[in-house]
Amino acid sequence: MKVILKQNVPSLGKAGNVIKVNDGYARNFLIPKGLATEADEKNIKTFEHEKKNILKKMAKENKDANALADVLSNLTITIARKVGDQDKIFGSVTTKDIETALKEKGYDINRKMIVHEHGEHIKSLGEFKIKLKLTHDVETEIKLIVTGEY
Repeated sequence: MKVILKQNVPSLGKAGNVIKVNDGYARNFLIPKGLATEADEKNIKTFEHEKKNILKKMAKENKDANALADVLSNLTITIARKVGDQDKIFGSVTTKDIETALKEKGYDINRKMIVHEHGEHIKSLGEFKIKLKLTHDVETEIKLIVTGEY
């Protein structure tokens, strides 16, 4: 089945692309979630009119994301955790903890945007680079310092 993407889908393509996918994937996932519409003549003509608005919206989102990325690239957040013997922390620092720390500083970052190579959890003290994927095209890094509470 051919569909027109309404939004960027990382594994498929960018908004406005006409792609061919399995019927079940289109009917059960893409179309119900509003990510795509079926590519028939009527929808293609309608989409041509909407394409300008979508491109403007995407350009504005990228501009806003780039501005936010510039601000966040200089940001350092500190999270304190209780530690035991040999500076081993109890529990871990998760993406939810990082999201909460960013919200406290006034940044509305969803934890699904937080990507780091340490897996889901950070289990040691130290300084870490955390990557934030703000949009499909815009990424930045923040510095996370995990300190101990004795």
